[in-house]
Parts: sequence; C-alpha cells; structure tokens
Amino acid sequence: METSYVIGLDYGSDSVRAVLINTQNGEELASEVFWYPRWKEQKYCNPSMNQFRQHPLDHIEGLEHTVKTVMDRSKVNPVDVKGICIDTTGSSPVPVTQKGTPLALVEGFFENPNAMMVLWKDHTAIKEAELINELGVSWGGENFTKYVGGIYSSEWFWAKIAHVVKDDKAVMENAYTWMEHCDLMTFLLIEDQNLETFKRSRCAAGHKAMWHESWGGLPPKEFLGKIHPYLSDLRDRLYEKTYTSDEVAGTLSQEWANRLGLTTDTVVAVGTFDAHSGAVGAKIDEHALVRVMGTSTCDIMVATDKEIGGNTIKGICGQVDGSVIPGFVGLEAGQSAFGDLLAWFKDVLSWPIDNLVLTSDILSEEQKTDLKKEIESDFIKKLSDAAEAIPLSESIPIALDWINGRRTPDADQNLKSAISNLSLGSKAPHIFKALVNAICFGSKKIADRFQEEGVQIKSVIGIGGVARKSPFIMQTLANVMNMPIKVAASDQAPALGAAIYAAVASGIYVNVVEASTYMGSDFEAEYHPQQASVETYKQWMASYEALGNFIETSIKSK
Repeated sequence: METSYVIGLDYGSDSVRAVLINTQNGEELASEVFWYPRWKEQKYCNPSMNQFRQHPLDHIEGLEHTVKTVMDRSKVNPVDVKGICIDTTGSSPVPVTQKGTPLALVEGFFENPNAMMVLWKDHTAIKEAELINELGVSWGGENFTKYVGGIYSSEWFWAKIAHVVKDDKAVMENAYTWMEHCDLMTFLLIEDQNLETFKRSRCAAGHKAMWHESWGGLPPKEFLGKIHPYLSDLRDRLYEKTYTSDEVAGTLSQEWANRLGLTTDTVVAVGTFDAHSGAVGAKIDEHALVRVMGTSTCDIMVATDKEIGGNTIKGICGQVDGSVIPGFVGLEAGQSAFGDLLAWFKDVLSWPIDNLVLTSDILSEEQKTDLKKEIESDFIKKLSDAAEAIPLSESIPIALDWINGRRTPDADQNLKSAISNLSLGSKAPHIFKALVNAICFGSKKIADRFQEEGVQIKSVIGIGGVARKSPFIMQTLANVMNMPIKVAASDQAPALGAAIYAAVASGIYVNVVEASTYMGSDFEAEYHPQQASVETYKQWMASYEALGNFIETSIKSK
C-alpha cells in the first residue's frame, strides 16, 4: 500500500482541532487546535436562560487555520492527502440561505444570536420539546420519538428550530432551511453546491431529527405542523435520504483547496457527530461501551439487528442503523454535564480569588499574572488529591449530576442538581468528591439502562481529556461501575475516528472495521475495581438514587 494521508476535523464545544493521519498505521503526523474567539468572549450567550450560541465564523476561521497549520508542519505533499471528514457536536443546527450560506453571514443578521448555530447544550427549547413529547403519544399516528428513547430533548433539532422561529420572525422569514453543524461544514467545503442533492448525515438525522427508514425518512408534515407551522414548510426544504460517514459527500472545491493547501481531488466524507467518530477512533466493538468524557459525556455502543430485534430502548438518545459503524445499529446515551459540573464548582471556589485576591492593590500585575497561572494549573489536581485522600469511612455529601439537566436515562432538562448530607465538617475536597461520585453514579445509571433493556456490556472504554488526565475520576468510575475501564491513548480520538471515516470514503480501506483495526487508538491505561471500595460506593449510590427520586418527584413539581 502506498503511503497516503487523511485529515480528521473535530469541532468541540470550545475549539476545533485537526489531525493529519497516516492511513497505514494511524500515526499522527501533525495536529492543531483553534479556540473559538467569539465563543471565548461568550458572545451571543446567556447562561442564566441556558442560551448558548456560536458564530459560524468561529468555525470557518478554525477550519482554515487548523488544516493549513497541519499541512505546513507535516510537509506532506498535498496530492497524498486523500480525504477529509468532519465531526461536530450535536444537535447543533444552523439556519442557512437557499445557497447554503449561514444566516449569520448575511447583512442584518451578523450579530443576531438567533441566526447563529444553536449549540448542543442550549436548553431554551424546553417547552417545544415538551410539546413534541405530548404530540408523540396524542396526535393520532406513529410515535416518532420511539427510536430516540421515547423522549425528545430540548437539545435536539426540531425543538431548537421551533423555539428560534417562534422567538424571531426575521429569522423565520429568511432561513430557507437548517443544517446540522456537521452537514454545514461539509457542504461548505465541496464543489457541488446543491442543497437538493447534498448528502446529509445519517448520524445527525437519526439521533436528533427523528429520521427513520420505517416511516420514510423525517416525520410527516402533518405531525411537524402541529409543533409549529414553519416546520411543516421546512420539511419540503430538507431531505429524505441520509448517508453514513464512510460515503463520499463530494470533493474539495477549488476555493477551499486553495485556502487549505490541498487539491480538488481530496475526497470529503459525509459528516458525523464527535462521540460517534470518537467511538470509531477507540476501536469500538460489540458489547463495548465507549464513554466520550469531556464537558458532557456521550455513551456509544453498537449492536447487531439480531440483538436489538424490534426492541426500542427506553430513555436513550437514539438507535440508528449505521450511525457509528455501517452494518450495526448505533446506540447513544450521555450526561448533559460531566466536566462541566466540576468546572462549575471550580468557578464557585474561584470567586473570592478573582474578586478579592486578584484585584488587590498589594500585588503587582506581574504577581497577579503568575499567581493566576499557578492556581489554574494546580486547582483541580489539588482538589483531586485531597478528595482521594479522604477515607471511605468519613462522611461524604451526596450530590446529583443534573447541573445542566438530565440527558439520559429519560431526558428531562428541567431537572436541577442538589447536594445533601452537608455538615460543618464538609470542606471543599468533600464536596468535590461528592461531585465526582455524582458524575460516576450518573454514568452507572446509563450502563444499567442499556443492560436492563437487553444490551450486554462486557467492557468500558474511556476517551477524552477527563479520561486521560484524571486517574482519580477513572478509578472512582471503575469502582462505581464495578467493571474494568480502558483508556484510549489518543488525545484526539474523535478527530482520529473522523480520519478513519475519511480513509474508507477515499477507498483506502473497504470498511470502517478494517480501517479502525489499522488506524484506531491503542490503550494507555486500565483501571480495575478496588473490591474494598465497591460496597461503599453501592451504598452511596443508593443514597444518590434516593436524593434523585426526592428531587424529581417532590421539588420539581413545585
């Protein structure tokens, strides 16, 4: 096999990264990360009302910067780069014009948050999601939520669009159609700029837009019109067919070939979601639960049609044929906050530092800068070390991981977090330990739901920054789940998975399984349950479940 290369682009919540990968062995020749400048300033966001929007320019600028950089660093001949695949967060829909131009790039909408990409963790559409769930069981026809766990989330495609157009008439009148982020970025790159024939992502459509072959694609106009009349009209400007990410979406346009330093022979694969490509990068197989662990989590599995049969798994984020590996049913679940819960606690503890210490006239500006850097580098590690040192016999608070609502099992974005069992002896490390326990208990609830529904889990794989950087969290997770957990060695598993899809779309490998065998990540660590701790964590989890039941049934209803 001649040496050839592919590029994987991974759009996360805060940044985009590109990796240039050798298709023979998965070696990473170069990588680059671009942090979204407008997002960093929190433009177009209002956390108090769960509004999180991103400007498409952050994504376009990041695309150009990262790909050009990896090409410059690697010195690889552009003709040897055979393919590109893009993965993104989701559901993150973007309004576009009839030509596929993001509405935020059109005069009159440059600074309008409703014209921006609606990021996955935007929860402004809770009421619209509740309406969809009511209609699912009451409208008189097929329940179109049954393949997305039976509960439609405010994080997803139709709910977000309905909320935006209800809130903003100008956007409604000027948005010709809407595209998932992974579809938009793929479309912008290719030569054939025809929205009618463009290949939309099976992953995005099936898991977030209620697309399913059994009812001929997207839900019918009659159903969508009951959510909002605009959605009925919009369906005519969307799609019927969807495609898996081992297929070719097109080839690079001359404009983008010039901008990226590539050629027009470079194949662009159909787009996908970050968690799904991350699972591929981690060599997912049957009965393996891949946990993509970052600001939130996504939990991915694959199963055969024979194993799933006609079952619809309750309370997850979808079961879609081919969404992870063509030929298998892709299963998705996840937590709305994982790293975000710990980041919230860090922000709470940082308030007096930021507002008292770092504003003091006693310290010079140089001292303040040095102090801030030192605190940033040590903050979570110091908390982790202190939390880990707390004996199991010591009283620990009990917390819930619902700081950003609950994604799975059984999506409910109205839910809030809570902490109980506080005492005068509860110090910052005790509360931090409680929060780490909470995110691990939430993980266990997801694994339990899969197994209760007949999907067997034989191994767990962790990928992402949390998995690689926090032995304390990973050991806690192994104890809570009472199961060994392997950690993928790649820093960029989603981008690597996207590169694997690109290699198949480019014809270098026959299928995704073969490509991942050669290109997928090795494992750098494995955590085993500490049997002396397992029973204690079982008791704490029972308290977690009791607190959750109380909050869900008693507090929420008031």
